[in-house]
Amino acid sequence: MNAAKRYEIFRRLHEDNPEPKTELAYSTPFELLIAVILSAQATDVGVNKATAKLYPVANTPEAIYALGYDGLCEYVKTIGLYPSKAKNIIETCRMLIELHNSQVPETREALEALPGVGRKTANVVLNTAFRQFTMAVDTHIFRFSNRTGVAPGKNVLEVEKKLLKFVPKDFLLDAHHWMILHGRYVCQARKPRCGSCRIEDLCEYKQKTSDD
Repeated sequence: MNAAKRYEIFRRLHEDNPEPKTELAYSTPFELLIAVILSAQATDVGVNKATAKLYPVANTPEAIYALGYDGLCEYVKTIGLYPSKAKNIIETCRMLIELHNSQVPETREALEALPGVGRKTANVVLNTAFRQFTMAVDTHIFRFSNRTGVAPGKNVLEVEKKLLKFVPKDFLLDAHHWMILHGRYVCQARKPRCGSCRIEDLCEYKQKTSDD
C-alpha cells in the first residue's frame, strides 16, 4: 500500500469522526489505567458497568488500596479473570502511592513496571491520557492493519512498529481509536461489513463481503 492511499484512509476516518474517543469510561489517568487493566479479555461495556459502581466509592490509588483485595473483588467480580486483575490493581495502587506520589507515570518503563500493565496497556494510557505517539495494537487493530494492507505484520509488535512508521503524522495521535472502532463495528472478525465500509475502495482485502 502506498502513502497516498494510507493518507486517504485516515483522512476519511477523521472526516467521519474528528474527535474519536475510547469507549472506556474514565475522567482521570488513574481511572483510565484501572479500566484498561480490567479490560483485558473483557468488553468495554462490562468494564464500564463495574467501574460505574466502583469509581463513585473509590477512584484514587489510596481509596482502592483501602478497599483491599476482597473489597475490590466485590466491584469487579462480573469481569473475566477478576481475581488476578484485582490482585494486580491492589499492588499497582500500592506502587503508585509509594513510588509515584499517587500519580500515573508518563513513561512506558514506569508503567510496564506496574502489575497487570503490559506494553498494550501502557500504550493505551500514554496515547489516550497523555497524548503521546504510541500505538496499542489489540485484536481489532491487528485485523484492520492486515486486512486493509495499511500495516501488515505477523505479530502485534511488528504491526505496531509499521503503524508508527506508516500512519501519516497528521493522524497518528487518533489512529488508535479510529482503527479500534472500525474493527469493532465495520471490519468485524467473522463477517466484515464491506458493503458499509467507508474505505472499501482503498482496502486491499481479497475476500470482501456484502452486508447481506
